[in-house]
Amino acid sequence: MKVAIENQRWRALWIAGVAWLLAFVAARAALESMRLGSQAKILAAVLPVVPAAIFVRYFVGFLRGLDELQRRIHLEALAIAYPIATLFLWTLGLMELAIDLPSEDWSYRHIWSFLPMFYFIGLAIAWRRYR
Repeated sequence: MKVAIENQRWRALWIAGVAWLLAFVAARAALESMRLGSQAKILAAVLPVVPAAIFVRYFVGFLRGLDELQRRIHLEALAIAYPIATLFLWTLGLMELAIDLPSEDWSYRHIWSFLPMFYFIGLAIAWRRYR
């Protein structure tokens, strides 16, 4: 019974994650390739918000369903990732004052992808510590 519930949580988490990713890709494609009015652009920009919120809900539920050690590992991963992300963002902010950073490489559209990477780095460190 517990295995079936755990598999169901994983499945829901993956479906929500894929829906979020597809909504993001669709929004990005629509904003970059189509000539849209301002209202349609706003709608396309907020399109991924609902799937993202659903993913967060399932992710939190997934974490709550883990045993105590696994929750501690994920908490430690976040405790590592948050300061790294903060360090990264304020360093970029200072670099932007120091030099002209190209927006094609260092805009919000591009740097958000570092944040999950920081979480996975924290997760690897925490897993190594507790395994």
